[in-house]
Amino acid sequence: MTATDPALTALSQGWCALSLLHGRIEARVERALQSGHDLSVREYSLLDVLSRQHDGDGGHLQMKQVADAVVLSQSATTRLVTRLEDRGLLERYLCPTDRRGIYTNVTPAGLTLLEQARPTNDSALRRALDEAAEDPELAPLVRAVEDLKAPVPGRPTPA
Repeated sequence: MTATDPALTALSQGWCALSLLHGRIEARVERALQSGHDLSVREYSLLDVLSRQHDGDGGHLQMKQVADAVVLSQSATTRLVTRLEDRGLLERYLCPTDRRGIYTNVTPAGLTLLEQARPTNDSALRRALDEAAEDPELAPLVRAVEDLKAPVPGRPTPA
């Protein structure tokens, strides 16, 4: 393949469209969460991911898993956790079976803020997708996003 190969050009255009859709969505949601709840998209995502973990075997996420879920490096995730811990929204403690492991839990204040912010997040996401659906280049991507189903933990993902 060469740089002027039509397949490569189409792939590049598709990637650009996907990046554009992501940027528009993130900007819309960021503005709504910041103005309504003093939360960034990353802070909201971290609270959301951590609120879904549970006590018991396999219930807590390692920092690498958390970093992957919020699409940040481990060091950036640690800084984000520290920032939310300083605000009283998260707490850290040592793993009772492995003193090297550190768990992070959402505090009651963090859960309250997350529940208050969830409708804002969902509404901003819906508006961003509706606006993007009006753009002929983005409409197929919006349909694909709307058709996606989140995997259910413990249930095999269809091949």
